[in-house]
Amino acid sequence: MKTMALNTATPSEKGRRISQLRAVFEKRERGSTITSKYHTAPIKIAKAFPLGGPVGVIVMDVSPGLLAGDQYELHWKAEDGAHAYITNQSFTKVHPAHEEHGGSTMLQCFELGNGAIIESMPEPTMLYRDAEFTMHTEVRLAEGAIWMGAEVLCPGRALRGELFAYRSFRSKFNVYYKNELIYVQHQFIEPLSQRLASRGCYAGMTHTGVFYVFSDRVQAAYADAIRNALGALSVQGEHRVEWGVSMTYKYGIAVMAASTAAWALQEVMSTAWVKVREILLGLSPIALRK
Repeated sequence: MKTMALNTATPSEKGRRISQLRAVFEKRERGSTITSKYHTAPIKIAKAFPLGGPVGVIVMDVSPGLLAGDQYELHWKAEDGAHAYITNQSFTKVHPAHEEHGGSTMLQCFELGNGAIIESMPEPTMLYRDAEFTMHTEVRLAEGAIWMGAEVLCPGRALRGELFAYRSFRSKFNVYYKNELIYVQHQFIEPLSQRLASRGCYAGMTHTGVFYVFSDRVQAAYADAIRNALGALSVQGEHRVEWGVSMTYKYGIAVMAASTAAWALQEVMSTAWVKVREILLGLSPIALRK
């Protein structure tokens, strides 16, 4: 395995601090493994471990989180037949923006070869007061490849009165199958200028979550199986959850949910993920100690 690391982030002309993480996964006789990786501080792969075929990796951020002017760039490549599970150690924390450096950005690219599998299940993203965060994610699939992933968005530290106190959140998510664009999702939230509590918007909810699976192996029956699994889920406590499951235009299923707590949405995302692993991969849930 090739490993390269730098001790400092790369500065840009405008003062933006760019931190990079790249990893390549390959299938070997005893299972998938990392064959190449590269990172610049403050992000790195803290741990990699076998999962009985797939390889699991945990991403660590040794800083307090994304500060004003930070840009994280992550590129994950799974070669033909490789299977990787990717998560991180804790919430992605986005700190306040300021005039000199602006907000913070995360760019992610997932490149999957024939029959490759990537499961991306990070912890929720937390937007602090006055944060400005832009997130772009791109998935590129070859024949037989499977990408699944989840995202939970928290609108601030609720116990500190930060609900929707951030400045803006932009999200772009594009999925390609053999160079054909098969899914696009663009989102822009600016709490000060939008009526987020209105019906048809958040309508009293505060946290949102989404789970996707994309593959030419996806079938309509899988969406019904996910609906049945979520219908049997009982989220305890005061936090109501609204969710929906739909087929995308081509080769995909989207599960979208809203609630007033991150943990409630994590239960929904986890339930959908477990069901997809069962029906699409024939695999049991992943149990990790981070």
